[in-house]
Amino acid sequence: MHLVSRIRQTRRTPLLQVAKTSVAVVVAWFASVALLQQPLPIFAAIAALLVVLPSVNQSLVRGLERSVGVVAGVLIAFAAGQLFGASTWIVLSIVVVSLLVSWALRLTPSSANQVPISAMLVLAIGAQTPDYALDRVLETVIGAVVALAINALVVPPVLLAPAHLAVGRLTRDLAAVLDELGAVLSTPSDRERLGAVLVQARGLRDLQAKAAAAVAAGEESLMLNPRASRQRTVLEADAALLVRLTALVHRAVGMTRSVHDNYDVDLVDDPAVGQIAEELHRAAHDLRLRGREAEAGSAPASSGPSPDERRLHGQPPLGGERAPLDVGGADADTGHDAWPETPALTAPVRVLRPDPEHWVLIGSLLEDIRRVREEIIDE
Repeated sequence: MHLVSRIRQTRRTPLLQVAKTSVAVVVAWFASVALLQQPLPIFAAIAALLVVLPSVNQSLVRGLERSVGVVAGVLIAFAAGQLFGASTWIVLSIVVVSLLVSWALRLTPSSANQVPISAMLVLAIGAQTPDYALDRVLETVIGAVVALAINALVVPPVLLAPAHLAVGRLTRDLAAVLDELGAVLSTPSDRERLGAVLVQARGLRDLQAKAAAAVAAGEESLMLNPRASRQRTVLEADAALLVRLTALVHRAVGMTRSVHDNYDVDLVDDPAVGQIAEELHRAAHDLRLRGREAEAGSAPASSGPSPDERRLHGQPPLGGERAPLDVGGADADTGHDAWPETPALTAPVRVLRPDPEHWVLIGSLLEDIRRVREEIIDE
């Protein structure tokens, strides 16, 4: 079963990709027949098979790699054939020399493998076939060019959906960790719950890595893509949000580890810890708001002072503003109500008298909350 999983993918290749590869092989074959009068242009078909890839940029790179490898192998074999002939030992020696040349030039694996293959075929077959070396180069170039053109012109792939989904999931799970950490600080919790929160927080690292890989794949799919101008805005929003989320993931994991290692049931009775818990819920709310803004491609929801900032400075509330947030309320995702659709993470936490036992943890959490706030509200 383990062996089968090594040779099978979890998902099928898109059927469109299979169709494009098939069309590229057929077109490359008949183009080579027409241009080179070759009855069996095998190498044009091989090049087309290898060059149709999930992105136009990958197709261009693979086409260049294969063409460079073929040209280098043909040149090495031609020189060796002119000087030494085409005996068995010469063929084997040229294979070794080709590998060493590829290593010395630091060619990519695709080019490095192609050099000895081309050299061996030219020495073994080219001696009996006139113009075999030149035809092999031309066939490879024709196959690569045809495959690149078809991949670029026939519905060029755009990998935006996986990136958008991965960033959205990371946003939701990160907000859930902040909410759960706030709940741990506001209600007595046992070691089992603390351990579960820590595992949940550490899992964010894997989600962040997957999101980063998905965004990178999306960016690569837009390179040299005729559809890039219409799609780039969405990906840029996801990439910008991912930068913030990456910093927040590191912060959330550190906060959770600090609470896990230094937790005491008496923390829930400390007024400062209660305020920190409330700010964690506010952070989770604002993070979800950021995620919705990225999905809608909108600007931040509030450009002026928030209700909490006005209350802090003694300014009267504007019409329709709500009272201060209640951590026991509910959000759409976490069961908290009375959350406004504007950023909530604005109320400063004041510690009038440091706790003699937990002041290190409280001070650390206060600094973390400040940095979380900066990342979320773009200060």
